[in-house]
Amino acid sequence: YRERRFPPFYKAFMSNRILLIAHAPLAHALAECAAHVFPDAGDHLMALDITAQADPAESLRAAKALLAGSNEAGDNGPVLVLSDVFGATPHNVAQELARSRSDTRLVTGVNLPMLLRTLCYRNEALESLATRATAGGAQGILQVTDSTPQNQNTRAHDHDHRHHQQ
Repeated sequence: YRERRFPPFYKAFMSNRILLIAHAPLAHALAECAAHVFPDAGDHLMALDITAQADPAESLRAAKALLAGSNEAGDNGPVLVLSDVFGATPHNVAQELARSRSDTRLVTGVNLPMLLRTLCYRNEALESLATRATAGGAQGILQVTDSTPQNQNTRAHDHDHRHHQQ
């Protein structure tokens, strides 16, 4: 497993901690994307990657240590745990962690829209945050049938007629 806490920026504004537990390297990849969009995610966004060879008991200890480390930083708020695949080892580790804590909720099936929605509403009550996470994840899944790129205009000076993302 690998673990990382992201640097604190606006710690005082977050009440819930968010812990990503997923197959390596997904947890850290999602956390890096989220930190790009929300640089104020700070110490309240934590990631734990579970490798194929990881022992589940050791992974659970690592998750608990990661949360304990954020407690030492003066934060003992509720925790929303986001895992990737229901029934897989990262989910089972997350589920065991959630069972051991009364202030923890678990949502599985994490994707980037879910994580971004969670960060947007991280100051809400934990139950509400879990509901928003689930809605954000589901609403971020779309079947796209239109081949026109979204939010990208062809520029008059573009003689090659390429679309440019800004």
